[in-house]
Amino acid sequence: QVQLVESGGGLVQPGGSLRLSCAASGFTFSLYAMSWYRQAPGKERELVATITSHGISTNYADSVKGRFTISRDNAKATVYLQMVSLKPEDTGVYFCGVRTAGFWGQGTQVTVSS
Repeated sequence: QVQLVESGGGLVQPGGSLRLSCAASGFTFSLYAMSWYRQAPGKERELVATITSHGISTNYADSVKGRFTISRDNAKATVYLQMVSLKPEDTGVYFCGVRTAGFWGQGTQVTVSS
């Protein structure tokens, strides 16, 4: 069955960095565009970044442009999210997924606080 397992979240001070990973299995990873989403307490899940199936093209939410970088390794069936210059408003649960296919991970908590 489809599995997406996120890791790499944690507590970081403002201005710090984190690198999230999402390991995929149970489907042909290289055929799917992959995305990272986040959900802050009391808010709806929002799209953060997307990368096309071969990693040629990426898109970002305006709020993270220039600070976050999405990448993938199709040989490892893994998608990454490098986050730098983190802000308190980046706090939330981060999910990787393919919304159109209904593939979701369980999420990893990112907390940005001093």
